[in-house]
Amino acid sequence: MTPKTEERHHSPGEPLEARVTAALVGAAVGDALGGPVEGYSPDQIVQRHGGRVHGIVGPWNGDDWRTARPLAPYHKGDGHVTDDTLLTHALIRVYATVRDHLDAYALAEHLVPDLITNPRWIPELEAEALPLHRVFLAEKWLVTRLHYGHVDPREAGVGNIVNCGAAMYMAPVGLVNAANPPAAYAEAIDVAGAHQSSYGREAAGVFAAAVAAACAPGATADSVVTACLSLAKDGTRTAIEKVCEVASRHGDFESALTPLRQAVAPYDTVGPDYRAPSLAARRPSRLHAIEELPVALGMVLVAGGDYRHAVLGAVNYGRDCDSIATMAGALAGALGSPVPDDWSKRVAEASRLDLWEPARTLTEVAREIFGKDLGRRRAHERAFTAIGGRGCSD
Repeated sequence: MTPKTEERHHSPGEPLEARVTAALVGAAVGDALGGPVEGYSPDQIVQRHGGRVHGIVGPWNGDDWRTARPLAPYHKGDGHVTDDTLLTHALIRVYATVRDHLDAYALAEHLVPDLITNPRWIPELEAEALPLHRVFLAEKWLVTRLHYGHVDPREAGVGNIVNCGAAMYMAPVGLVNAANPPAAYAEAIDVAGAHQSSYGREAAGVFAAAVAAACAPGATADSVVTACLSLAKDGTRTAIEKVCEVASRHGDFESALTPLRQAVAPYDTVGPDYRAPSLAARRPSRLHAIEELPVALGMVLVAGGDYRHAVLGAVNYGRDCDSIATMAGALAGALGSPVPDDWSKRVAEASRLDLWEPARTLTEVAREIFGKDLGRRRAHERAFTAIGGRGCSD
C-alpha cells in the first residue's frame, strides 16, 4: 500500500476521554447519516436525493416510512440512529456493570437480559420498546441461542448468518484497549463468539483492533490499516489489503465509490444486488469477508482520517452504509478528527439520546480496567521472576 500524506488530528497528550467521545459520538452520527440510504446503490442515492448526500436527510419513502417496504416500520432518517448505536451503547452498559475485560459469557449474563427486559427509547420506532424488538434477526440470534438455547456462549455464534452484526458494535472493545490493537483483537474475538462465527467474528476482532490503533499517539489512517493487516486472517486480511491498495490511489470519495466496490466484490458474498443476496451469501468461509469493514477502512484512508469526508464517503457508498459509516465514524473520531457539532446535536435531539454520557462512562471504566491490568502484570512479573525468569530491569 502506497503511503499517502494525511493530517494528524491529535497530539500524544490529548486526553483519553476526548478520543473515546469522538469515536462513540462519531460512530452514532455516522450511523444516523447512513440509515436513510441503507440498502441502495450510489446511483439510486443520487437519483433519490438529486445528488450525493451531504448531511442528515429524511426517510427514503418520506411520510410513508411506517408502511413502505422493505424498511417498514422503521423511521430511518431525520437523524435517527439504528441498531448499530443501540447495541454499542448496550455493550458499554455491560462494561459499566462488569468493570473489567469482557468475554462471551458477559454477553450471555448481561447483554441478553438488557435486550429482553429493559425498555428503552427506540428512535426508529418512535416509541419506548424492548431493544430486542428493533434488532435484526441476526442479532436476535443472541437471545435465541443464549437465553432459550442455553448454548455455550463461546460457540453460540455458530450457525448464525455471517454478517457485520458483531463488528458494528465492537468500538467499545477497541477503546477499552486503546493503543493496544492485539489486546483489542483478542478480546473482541472472544466476545463476538457469542454472536458470530467465521469472517463475521474475525471482522469484529479486526475492527476493535483498528479502533485501538487509531487511539495510539501519532496514529494515522495508514498506521491503522497496518495494524489491521498485522492481525487479520484469511479472506478478511486479503479484502482489507486489496481495498486499501485501491483507496490509497484516491483523495476524494466520489472517485473511489466504484473502485472500492470493485475491490471488495470478490470477497463479499452478498453479491451485486444488496437486496437480493446470492445463494452463497453470509455463509461461513475462510476465503471471504464482510464488505463493511474493508470499505470503512478504505474510506478513512481516502479521507486521510478526516471525519466528514470519511463518513460521507461511507454514506454515499450505499449498500450497508449505516454500518460502514458507523465504523468509519468511530475510526476517524478515534484518530481525533472532530465530529461536526451541527450533526451530533441534531442526531442527539432527534434520537432522544445523550451521545456523550456513554463516552464518559466508558472512559471511566477503561481507566479502571487499565489499573487492574497494570496490577495483574506486576503480579505476573513478581511470580515469573520468583521462578527464575528475568525481571523488567534485567
